[in-house]
Amino acid sequence: MEESGIKPFRFSLLGPLRAWRGSAEVALGPPQQRAVLAMLLLGRGQAIGVAELVAGVWGATAPRGAVAMVRTYVSRLRKLFEPERAPGLPSGLLVSIGDGYALRTDRVSSDLAEFEAAVTRAERLRAAGDAAGALHSLRTALAAGDGAALASVPGPYADSARTAFAERRLRALESRLSVELELGRHEAAVPELLALRDAHPLREAVSELLLTALYRSGRQAEALEAYASTRRVLADELGIDPGPSLRAVHARILAADPALARPAPHGPSGDTAAPQRPGQVTGAEPDFPSPGRRAGVVSPAQLPADLPLFTGRRTELDYLSGLLPAGDGPPGTAVVGVVDGMAGSGKTALAVHWAHRIAHRFPDGSLHVNLRGYDPSGSRVCPGTAIEMFLVALGVTPQAVPEGLDAQAALYRSILADRRVLIVLDNARDAEQVRPLLPGTPGSLVIVTSRNRLGGLVAKHGAHPLTPGLLSTEESYELLSRRLGGARVDAEPAAVAAIVELCARLPLALAIVAARAAHHPGFRLADIAQELRYHHGSLDAFVGEDPGTDARAVFSWSYRALSPEAAGLFRRLALHPGPDITTAAAVALAGAPPRGVRALLTELTGASLLIERAPGRFVFHDLLRAYSGELADVEDGESARGAAVLRMHDHFLRTAHNASSVLDPFRESIALPPSTTGSAPLRFNDRAEATTWLRTERYVLGAIVEHAAAHGYDEHAWRTAAALDVYFNRLGFWHDLLKINAVALAAAQRLGDRIGQAYSLCGLGVAHSQLNHARPAADCLERALDLFRAEGDPFGQARVHRGLAYLGNRTDRRPAALDHYALARALFRAEGDRNGEAGVLNQVAWTYILIGDHEKALDCGREGLALYDEMGDPYGAASTQDTIGYAYHHLGQYPEAIEHFKRSARLFAVTGDHYLEADVLRHLGDAHRATGDRDAAREALRSALALLAELGHPDADEVGAVLREIDGDSGGPEAPTGS
Repeated sequence: MEESGIKPFRFSLLGPLRAWRGSAEVALGPPQQRAVLAMLLLGRGQAIGVAELVAGVWGATAPRGAVAMVRTYVSRLRKLFEPERAPGLPSGLLVSIGDGYALRTDRVSSDLAEFEAAVTRAERLRAAGDAAGALHSLRTALAAGDGAALASVPGPYADSARTAFAERRLRALESRLSVELELGRHEAAVPELLALRDAHPLREAVSELLLTALYRSGRQAEALEAYASTRRVLADELGIDPGPSLRAVHARILAADPALARPAPHGPSGDTAAPQRPGQVTGAEPDFPSPGRRAGVVSPAQLPADLPLFTGRRTELDYLSGLLPAGDGPPGTAVVGVVDGMAGSGKTALAVHWAHRIAHRFPDGSLHVNLRGYDPSGSRVCPGTAIEMFLVALGVTPQAVPEGLDAQAALYRSILADRRVLIVLDNARDAEQVRPLLPGTPGSLVIVTSRNRLGGLVAKHGAHPLTPGLLSTEESYELLSRRLGGARVDAEPAAVAAIVELCARLPLALAIVAARAAHHPGFRLADIAQELRYHHGSLDAFVGEDPGTDARAVFSWSYRALSPEAAGLFRRLALHPGPDITTAAAVALAGAPPRGVRALLTELTGASLLIERAPGRFVFHDLLRAYSGELADVEDGESARGAAVLRMHDHFLRTAHNASSVLDPFRESIALPPSTTGSAPLRFNDRAEATTWLRTERYVLGAIVEHAAAHGYDEHAWRTAAALDVYFNRLGFWHDLLKINAVALAAAQRLGDRIGQAYSLCGLGVAHSQLNHARPAADCLERALDLFRAEGDPFGQARVHRGLAYLGNRTDRRPAALDHYALARALFRAEGDRNGEAGVLNQVAWTYILIGDHEKALDCGREGLALYDEMGDPYGAASTQDTIGYAYHHLGQYPEAIEHFKRSARLFAVTGDHYLEADVLRHLGDAHRATGDRDAAREALRSALALLAELGHPDADEVGAVLREIDGDSGGPEAPTGS
């Protein structure tokens, strides 16, 4: 960006692709040239290879000479954008990176960027309780654009982008209408919602808003008719029922739920004052939480959805209710209930149903984890992993989770000490898996389910055991009646009796049969019973003490009723090692188009053979996973299974690589060999999308690396681990780094791949450094350096020298750190890697700050900043601006420090790195305090506190303490606080 802050070019993407330089419109050339420009604009500063540009413009029908044509278009665009640039000089706007190009989008503006900024601002305002402000931002966002995005731009990339833009705009419109309802403008919203529902009849979110608006307008009958209409359309078009959220609104209308008739409280600009969020900064002093907790009360709500048609179990529910005291309060003593019994007996359904009934008695929230004690792949959840998940849910950031199970359990018990929480531990293998997860103080309730009798918990912790048996005959009839209708069941009593007998009164087996019968209302129950008799076999996992409890016939019958494509996918899904499976991973396993795979997943969930625990994320019941694995071994050849697994590992490797490239676009990445599977990886538009995928797939990715190494996909193992190091290191998941890189190192050693070993050792060294394991860190990094030298890899050597320098600073060996940084800089300079050189200069500047030579720190920081500005790297520039400001602060030159801190904070806000933005704002507050300007210090620190509270970061406590200190000062100049 120019110093004036004025960006010379403005682009319009939300209609026909257009450009202006100042007030003059610029002609963008022929259609294919505009298609290249569109791809570069949407690349958001990330390099796009020539092959990708060719594919995006022409697809599979690219003409001969397409590569040369792309290079010609790029040359013309450079002349268009920078006509004053002398020949031979590099472009400052459209830069060459490797075999591709990147457009420095930080130097231009666009209506798309303004749209996204307005939507993001609206989300932040809405989260802060300012509904009116959010509405204004959403209206501003939706006012942008003129027709279809990228109108008249040809090529498959533009087609895909248009579809994505239309979806993004529709989501923003839904958000705007939702805020309208929050503000009580339901009557005015009804006409627009009716039109939107007619335009998108399959979009359940729109129907949900329409039902709410009609009901609040006193039009209950119309709301019910709107629901019935949506239900008919979904059934006719897709063969499915409305989703749980829409069904819940319908049920609340039928029950005349008074809460549904009231709009949610809205923001300070509306007619009603917004309720203050815990920890929100207002004119009054906020209530700051204790150490280790979020800034504000965190009440997790992790219970899985209750089974809508839960049946029977009255005796068991009465027993469980007796574990709690009378009234609505929590228990006064520590209470642990253990629900054990054979597989498929409905333990989880019972536990979750009861948990929902009594959740209101635990005001501090609910926690749930599937411990996967009987997972056929052997990947049970260890106590440390479960505690870490719970700590994060309770407000502890991943970086603050201590090392070692004992320390983690101690922090977990400390946080629960003054809370009343409901904890459900599902599918426990044994007492040892459960003990570390038990609270140490009264007030909370723990419900454990297991196939084993956990006698150790009963003996040592006073747990109350309950073993639900099979359903009674009456309860089995009730289950079938509720799911199929009383008239259908009463019409064929003999067939129903046979079904109950053949299902051995096992709840899971009965549920599967009922699902099949419900989806085929024309089938006679007698025919279903006959098919059960014909296919009656055995499923070892279902066999209990009673030989009659054998339900493989039910699984087999339900499986064989699937379409051949759905049956094939059912078998493939068992090959996935993670705790859950995304639609994208299922597409990779199936090797089929996404739309078709989504339909197959719907077929599997409709047949109760798969559970969609969250949108686009699926889990198996343990028994069905085992059955699926058996079928894969029997019905699929080794080559077919191997091809599916290879596609899966290709998907995860290349998606992780794409995510890493978005997070750090200027870093020299590890080139991937050409894919032979055709598995389409996910691509990400920005850092937020990449981070979201990495966060949600974190535990899956660890399992994928281990699975790859255990099944002979060693190259995928080390390359996937290497692709994860940027994210895991920046977010502080250093235990994960240790684990996956140890696996990756063994895989690379089996291959004899010295580059793979070097990257794995480098990852191990970084993780050990962050965890203060100095000797192991040095050993790993030095071994990595030897390997990179032997292979003649300068970028690898530079990476290790930076790691050794960082270790030197952590162990107070500053001269050694400077030596390693000098070697790294020389390597980057020799390779022409200006961005790598800039990063080293920033780190050298920080080292000089640690030494106390702040003038040298300024020299290095300025040199690094110039390189970052040349490359157009806002993340690196933001970090270096902070370093320069820090040096000025320690020199006592506070106005200069303040200016650089402000620039850094603005850049971090643009890149979306809100934790780093908050960190810089804290530095800014320190600088203002040093000048005696308490009002400016308060403003900066309150902004930092708001960001930290939104992130749930424990640093909010420290910022709150500083704010209270400022408010308590009696006046007078302050000394520099430093940091």
